[in-house]
Amino acid sequence: MTAQLVPSETLNKADKILFIAHLALGDFTYLQNCFQAFAQAFPHLKIHIWVDEVRRTDNAAAWPYLKKYALYDWLAECPFVAKIYQQTYSPALFEQSIAEAQQQDYPLVVSLSTLRPPMYATLARQISPRGFVAGMKKPAGILAFNKRRAYRKLDVALDPDGGVRAGMHISDVYAGWFQQLFGIVTTPASRFPFVTIPAQWQQYARDQLKEWGFKYQDQPSSTEGKLLFINPYAKTKKRCWPLERVVELVAALNSMEAWRGAHFIVNVVPEEMANAKAFFEQHAPGQIRLFSAQENFFQLPAMLLECDLIVSVETAVMHLANAVHVPVVALMRQKNPEWVPVDREHSVVITAANRRDWVKAITVTQVTEVLNRQ
Repeated sequence: MTAQLVPSETLNKADKILFIAHLALGDFTYLQNCFQAFAQAFPHLKIHIWVDEVRRTDNAAAWPYLKKYALYDWLAECPFVAKIYQQTYSPALFEQSIAEAQQQDYPLVVSLSTLRPPMYATLARQISPRGFVAGMKKPAGILAFNKRRAYRKLDVALDPDGGVRAGMHISDVYAGWFQQLFGIVTTPASRFPFVTIPAQWQQYARDQLKEWGFKYQDQPSSTEGKLLFINPYAKTKKRCWPLERVVELVAALNSMEAWRGAHFIVNVVPEEMANAKAFFEQHAPGQIRLFSAQENFFQLPAMLLECDLIVSVETAVMHLANAVHVPVVALMRQKNPEWVPVDREHSVVITAANRRDWVKAITVTQVTEVLNRQ
């Protein structure tokens, strides 16, 4: 253990801790290791996690989609997480969740939220008026009275960008937070992402591939071939790869000896499935199978595990590829290099040529050149 912001006495006396975070799947892919390390260091502390929905809205039409956020399935299977606050997607449920959390009388609350840290400092203190509260604190100007007033509600504060150096991976950044907060020292090897896939979802993937005629046939057939998983979707257009590029890539690989007879699975976000079906039926009929983890998060890593190669834009899929130990070709912008896949041995990153370029600037030729070398 090293010097830490949260005193050892506070940690030893507490019986539970609430972490507040606005978690995306990519965040949790690496923060999961930190929570696991915390559970191992302080086995007497029950870990509760507040997942704050930054897309919170009073538009009821958006609630069903927000309610089914895939991260909740993953968190529910984590043996070191005792409680999850996951109903924060509407203003009314947000207030109900605050009241529920206040009933817990948390002795220790830690905000890991880097977006709007003053707001989360206030939320942490609102949830735990008498407890020890730690949170993120970014520099505030001399006239930023409201921000400085919010930060005064914290017992200790951590600058999330302090200590971040050029070339650091996001897993190192997160590990640094936990070292500064709790004195937990981890090795780079222990920061490698992992995912434990329940048996039912592994069987689901096998059954789906068998239904498609790709694998697990009762009789060997000539249809067997490599499985390529392509993910062109991300949350923002800047990180998406056009579907036209996917069609071009499939055509190019069909002409390459090493990929002849390959099967192609394209990952589609649920809300885009209808558009994707119409597009591929018109431009690549019968050549591509569309996949979406609509029932449960674990459908995704289970399907990734079955593939020979994954091509993905910069989103959770490329990190999950490392977690299931399948080679990945990642298509990225020059921004946020700390988010490259951490497994350098089994990952190839193709970066857009110019800093202002979107991912769509990456060509099919760049991808096929990488596949030719592998």
